Amino acid sequence: MLSSNWKIAIAAALFAVTCSLSLAQVGPPVILRVEYENGVRYVFDSVDIPAFATVQTPVSQAIPTFATYVLLADVVAVNGKPAKGVFLTRQAGQAIADVVRTNVVDRIVEIQQLDGAPIGSIMTLGFDGGSTPPGAPAGTTGNFAITGGSGAFVGVRGQAAGGGLIVANRNASVREDPAQRRVNGGGKASLVMQLIPMSRPEIVATASGPAVFHADLSPVTTVKPAKAGEVLIIRATGLGPTRPGIDLGQSFPLDATQEVNSPVDVTVNGQPADVINKIGWPGLVDTYRVDFRVPDGVAAGTAAIQLTAAWIAGAAVNIPTQ
Repeated sequence: MLSSNWKIAIAAALFAVTCSLSLAQVGPPVILRVEYENGVRYVFDSVDIPAFATVQTPVSQAIPTFATYVLLADVVAVNGKPAKGVFLTRQAGQAIADVVRTNVVDRIVEIQQLDGAPIGSIMTLGFDGGSTPPGAPAGTTGNFAITGGSGAFVGVRGQAAGGGLIVANRNASVREDPAQRRVNGGGKASLVMQLIPMSRPEIVATASGPAVFHADLSPVTTVKPAKAGEVLIIRATGLGPTRPGIDLGQSFPLDATQEVNSPVDVTVNGQPADVINKIGWPGLVDTYRVDFRVPDGVAAGTAAIQLTAAWIAGAAVNIPTQ
């Protein structure tokens, strides 16, 4: 029998190992800059509900103290890459305290691919305007906590701040028809989010090195290195939902292709590679196949391969090249 002291020591050691593993998996925050256009604040300046959304032309309305409004805008880019979606903000009142803020804010950013396929949503809650919390990106304003997400962003946490106005959002009455928002025009701005994702895309590690293969599924090794222009295959985890989709924790079917729903990028020594294929690996759980072409001009020696899904990057791995 173990003494109580030994039991305590073993428990403490196991706890320390568990904590170390958990911390090692967190990694640095991921920065997402979401840009939007046609931003219009619809101010609740009337209690005549039948009059809501009945006027087709712009109806300007100042925002009184403690007024409530809804901001609607179109997502147009994420980290500089074209995207679609909606930027929805509900704001109420003005913070009157020792800190200088403009409004109490809850916000939903729903991001889509250009073809309209949904990628996921991110939710934040906090204050608009004023100084940012410690550690926020320079040049931003506001103080928002990321409270969660869905789709590719399920389980995310972190903080967010306003990235600055390019064109001021337009203030309108709720009597103005929001169906005319893009015609009547509005503001242009961005939101900068520091995400800590629940999982990240990672290239599987094997006994012989990273799971990067030639077209015949033989591993890339120093004996058989990769070369410029060649199509390689990555076995990866953490690429998120697929289309048409499977239940969480289930293996990918053997008789149907499941395409990764999120945008997937591969870089070789920082240079973008052409992604040819991105699917769930048949018969496996949370394991994916990504086919890509090694860019021209890759020098002999080693090359750093990095995988990104839904703008969330995994750790780079090195493979031999010739």
